[in-house]
Amino acid sequence: MNKKTVADIDVQGKKVFVRVDFNVPLSSKDPNANITVTDDTRIRAALPTLNYLLDHGAALILASHLGRPKTADDRQFSMAPVAKKLEEILGRPVQFIPSVMNDAVRAAAAALQPGDILVLENTRFDPREKKNDPKLGSGFASLADVYVDDAFGSAHRPDASVDGAAYAMREKGGPVVAGFLMGAEIGALGIAVGNPPRPYVAIMGGAKISDKIKLIENLLDKADKILIGGGMANTFLKAQGHNMGQSLVEEEALPEAKRLLEMAADRLILPVDVVTATEVTNEAPAEIEMVWALTPERKALDIGPATLERFNAELQGAQLVVWNGPMGVFEVPQFAGGTNQLAQMLAAMVDHGAKVIIGGGDSAAAVRKAGLTDKMTHVSTGGGASLELLEGRELPGVVALDEK
Repeated sequence: MNKKTVADIDVQGKKVFVRVDFNVPLSSKDPNANITVTDDTRIRAALPTLNYLLDHGAALILASHLGRPKTADDRQFSMAPVAKKLEEILGRPVQFIPSVMNDAVRAAAAALQPGDILVLENTRFDPREKKNDPKLGSGFASLADVYVDDAFGSAHRPDASVDGAAYAMREKGGPVVAGFLMGAEIGALGIAVGNPPRPYVAIMGGAKISDKIKLIENLLDKADKILIGGGMANTFLKAQGHNMGQSLVEEEALPEAKRLLEMAADRLILPVDVVTATEVTNEAPAEIEMVWALTPERKALDIGPATLERFNAELQGAQLVVWNGPMGVFEVPQFAGGTNQLAQMLAAMVDHGAKVIIGGGDSAAAVRKAGLTDKMTHVSTGGGASLELLEGRELPGVVALDEK
């Protein structure tokens, strides 16, 4: 996946359409409230690309989706507060236009001078976005001379602003390149799907096996070991014949779990002990129980200390670790220990030269909560996109980019 980035092209005096991932948390879902951005992490993640383009004489047209509006009347999902936050962060004027594509957008884009920034309205306010309507895609491309995709979190979605606009730009002879964030994502995750350094250990967590069957199958071809925690471990343990009490188990996924266990032989490592309680609250009395002796009325909510020791032993000497999904109900402090201690282990491995890639979503949130984001080799900004890439799928937003 050797794709061109903004550093490979000349943008001086050019208008650049940048697909960003500004799908940020907001303070309210009330359209009449004074809505503000409550976490600007995704905006700041795009700054290296935006500042590079501005420093090299480009004018910027920024497009992003935000939330899941049903229609353009869902004004609580407007990009207006995002544009305001971007202006505050950059310390320079940012023009916002409350439309996705119309004559006002075209006129505003045509008037842009080098150093100017225009933010379009939420792309999902236009029903053509998710349908990848060619007219909308070519409309986006017509606003600019260059297409830049810096929204890895949307790279798996064949939307008009991701897929259609890229091909429309290429048709008119303009460059279609990655931003620095997208380039870093492709580079880091590409190591895992290409020719990974060995030993390569994958760690899978989260609630369900059914969401990650293809991923586990692909990892069985690529990784030397797969460590399984979280709710999905319960289904594997039940498939092995353990009584999992009141634990979350995907009964319909048991046949798949058995098949994967047979495929994996001894390469799939499951918990040997778990933290249990009768309910998922911080006040519920917690106990550590072995998986072969679970109390019938209790549920497994985190991995236990013996499992952490076993996982630590399996991780020794690994050159590459990819982690996707927490080890327990990490949102509740007393069931976050396994996830947090695993994060600490992985941070220490990076200090000793291993590459550790966090595959977005809840695992990225857990690492951020533990204050260890900067200690990892790479923390992906795209949960769904990183999963699909690790599954071996081609992502529309990546395929569309110019090759080096």
